[in-house]
Amino acid sequence: MGRELVKIVTTSEEGKSVEAFTAGTLAGAGSFRCEACGFAVALHELDEVPACPQCGGRKFKRASMFMARQQEYTTELDQVPQVVEPEWLGEAREALVAHGDYVGFERDGRVHVLALQDGWTRIGRSLSAHIRFDDPTVSRRHALLHRDQTGARVLDDRSLNGVFLNGERVDWHELDDGDEIAIGAFRLYFMRVRNRAQSGASGLKLARGA
Repeated sequence: MGRELVKIVTTSEEGKSVEAFTAGTLAGAGSFRCEACGFAVALHELDEVPACPQCGGRKFKRASMFMARQQEYTTELDQVPQVVEPEWLGEAREALVAHGDYVGFERDGRVHVLALQDGWTRIGRSLSAHIRFDDPTVSRRHALLHRDQTGARVLDDRSLNGVFLNGERVDWHELDDGDEIAIGAFRLYFMRVRNRAQSGASGLKLARGA
C-alpha cells in the first residue's frame, strides 16, 4: 500500500481554499514554492516535499498560487550565498593535463569533472541531460552550456529557479575561468586549462558524461 498524500487546507486572504504542504509529505507532481522565501521546487509524483534549500522553510504551496502575488517575494532567489571555492577545486584543476574547458561539481559525495566538447551540454533533471541532477530544485531542462572556438557560455533553459553566475542571476553569459554556476541546490565550477604540459598522469578521472 502506497503512502497517503498529506494535505493541509488553508484559506487565502481572498477567501479561497488553497492547498499547502509540509516538508516530508507527498504532494504529487508539479511545481511548488516555499511560503517563506518563494524558492521553487519541481516534484515528480512520488517525490517527498523537501525542506527549502534556500531558507530551510518547511511549508510549500503549489506554484500557481504564487503567480498573482509574486511581487511580494522581492527577495526570491536574489539573496544568494557569497561565492566560496570548495576545497576540492584546486586539486581538481591541478589534476587536469589536457588543454580545454571543464566543469567540476560534487554529486552523491563525489567530485565529477566533465570535459566540455564543442556544441551544447544540457544540464537538468531529465534522463537526457548530459549533466543530470535528480533533485527537486533542478528543472528537467534547467541550463545549457555552449562551447565553440570563441569561448564558452551558460544559458538558462527556461528553468523554474533560474541560473546564477557568481551569485548573480543570468539568462545568458560568457564564462571565465573560475566562474561558479548555481543550478538549484548544486554548484558547478568552470575551469579553462591553457598552456598545460600534455604529458604526465592525472589522478582525477575525467567524465565524458555525467
